Amino acid sequence: MSKIKLAVAGVGNCFSSLYQGIHYYRHKSPEEAIGLMHWDLGGYKPFDIEVVAAFDIDARKVGKDLTEAIFAPPNCTTVFYPDLPPSGVKVSMGRILDGFSEHMKDFSQEKTFIPAESPEASKEEIVSILKESGAEILINYLPVGSEEGSRFYAECALEAGCAFINCMPVFIASDPSWAKRFEERGLPIVGDDIKSQIGATITHRTLAALFAKRGVKIDHTYQLNVGGNTDFMNMLKRSRLASKKHSKTEAVQAVLSEPLPAEDIHIGPSDYVPWLRDRKIAFIRIEGRLFGDVPMELELRLVVEDSPNSAGVAIDAIRCCKVALDRGKGGVLYSPSAYFMKHPPKQFSDEVACQMVEDFIAGKRED
Repeated sequence: MSKIKLAVAGVGNCFSSLYQGIHYYRHKSPEEAIGLMHWDLGGYKPFDIEVVAAFDIDARKVGKDLTEAIFAPPNCTTVFYPDLPPSGVKVSMGRILDGFSEHMKDFSQEKTFIPAESPEASKEEIVSILKESGAEILINYLPVGSEEGSRFYAECALEAGCAFINCMPVFIASDPSWAKRFEERGLPIVGDDIKSQIGATITHRTLAALFAKRGVKIDHTYQLNVGGNTDFMNMLKRSRLASKKHSKTEAVQAVLSEPLPAEDIHIGPSDYVPWLRDRKIAFIRIEGRLFGDVPMELELRLVVEDSPNSAGVAIDAIRCCKVALDRGKGGVLYSPSAYFMKHPPKQFSDEVACQMVEDFIAGKRED
């Protein structure tokens, strides 16, 4: 099979984990493929992904080879594959737009963003880089709250003829007008807002679905998350959280037998704790009633390294996107979106969505 030519917008922690993983699994056997849906997905292995272009706006990354840029501050995720060969791909200057929040200037340079001195790239320049690199898929890893930036790169993908994977909580795949544009261009799109392998949202969904299946009435629930990476620092600006909170809340509401009133459900980031670095700690609480209206409570504490937790899911989404390209399928990929994303255009239970993806991979459904 041919290589999957990937471009990325945002060379942060999540992309660092993804890029390390591409090389890490090159030296593993199928039996050691931890964290992936399949070793071989539609004829593609994880190391068949080739990164051909990258965009960022930080001075410590722009102009650097990818293998250097992914370890540059403020990235702080686990380094599980340090011996990377030079990629030959230099990080290009992107567009800032709303990809950086002014409040982040109050933190130390080691922790936050340092704007590159290079002039911001125009849409024409970014489209040209995508075309010249041969990129087939553009994956969006901009910071939470980058509404303008995410739509800008979606426009670039359309103009360059690239499929688009939206890992961020900006509603593009789930917006019918955007979905139609990708369908008209014959380009696949997967989105929005990536789920982790075992993260707070997928765990909360599983517990809420269990309550519903066992006939327990949920009265109240919350999910509070704290972390120490730049994304949590960025989310201290509450105005950047609207789409994120909506996405995470809808993901849990979707598995309940009936949605909870807004005052009885709270889901979203809580605070930034610098020394946690890329660790995320999630606190989940569910209060409900059993047989005879007898009350019960459940509390769970989940600790994960945030960025590797989503990297395998992203690799599976990339390979599904390539399968769609091979089949000439454009528009929203409903099955991968439902299984890999928190805010897909159509919500399904995780069990149903998993089977839908398996059928899509096997060619049993066109999606």
